Amino acid sequence: MSLMLEVKNLKTGFDIDGKIYHAVDDVSFSVKSGQIIGIVGESGCGKSVMSLSIMQLLPKGIGKITSGEIRFHGKNIEHQTNDEMNKIRGKDISMIFQEPMTSLNPVFTIGSQIEEIMLNHSKMSKAEVRSKAIDLLKQVGIPRAEKIVDEYPHQLSGGMRQRVMIAIAIACQPRLLIADEPTTALDVTVQAQILELLKSIQEKNKMSIVLITHDLGVVAEMCDEVIIMYAGKIVERTNVDTLFYDPKHPYTKLLMASIPRIDVEVNELSTIKGIVPSLKNMPQVGCRFVDRCPSAMSECSKITPQLAFIGDQHEVSCLLYEGCSTRKGVS
Repeated sequence: MSLMLEVKNLKTGFDIDGKIYHAVDDVSFSVKSGQIIGIVGESGCGKSVMSLSIMQLLPKGIGKITSGEIRFHGKNIEHQTNDEMNKIRGKDISMIFQEPMTSLNPVFTIGSQIEEIMLNHSKMSKAEVRSKAIDLLKQVGIPRAEKIVDEYPHQLSGGMRQRVMIAIAIACQPRLLIADEPTTALDVTVQAQILELLKSIQEKNKMSIVLITHDLGVVAEMCDEVIIMYAGKIVERTNVDTLFYDPKHPYTKLLMASIPRIDVEVNELSTIKGIVPSLKNMPQVGCRFVDRCPSAMSECSKITPQLAFIGDQHEVSCLLYEGCSTRKGVS
């Protein structure tokens, strides 16, 4: 499979009181054509900032890419002008944003918001665009599409609004879809329907998906490969089977242990102590997980671990494993 997206050594920072603090720090990964990559981590780990970096939608004057490359089909896009990116957004790369209520404009009808993206990227007439908008609503499983198309976001449920966001995202049949928490705040029945819908659209259009989530159940259902992020860095990357059956990084193991299981009787749920460090308090030397890690050693606060292969298609950034340290003898 050909490479759809390449992110190389990406650093994205925010200007806070005149100093740049990096929310994404030296992140590299790639997405192949037709592949679904999951990006997992707690809130504050840099997942959404990374997706906004790819889309070039960082808040102006505050957030910026300080180094690295973002290549889409081999073309470097991180220095594209806004006009150039507008030709790519929606048509070649599309995004389902995290909160559909705030992402949809409350003063425009559902139909006009779907039609806008097609009018910007195609030569279809208004009548053709209107018909396509109704077809898209039907495709994402919305009943009474002919009437819903003229309604406003506040008239729809959360699940329906999320389906509208998907309809907008796939309107121009993008080659890459970034889905940022597409099932957040949805009940389990609607969540299952949304995931099934995304999977069927992906298979039908041969589309690549970057799926951002903190729900490991969603990862198991959808993804081919998984990236675990913590405090702006990748700490583990592997295929989905290995993630569930043989996780290596202590953070990944704790995430797995925090999943409720119906086959094991427990008195209380497992949790991860502490919180993700803030941008201003991010450690610059050593492992960023050291204060929360049950396997921490004295070296962990002195040596910054490097992402290294510990097996076939399995990378980890932890001093517990050979090759992740710049100092010999740590394994």
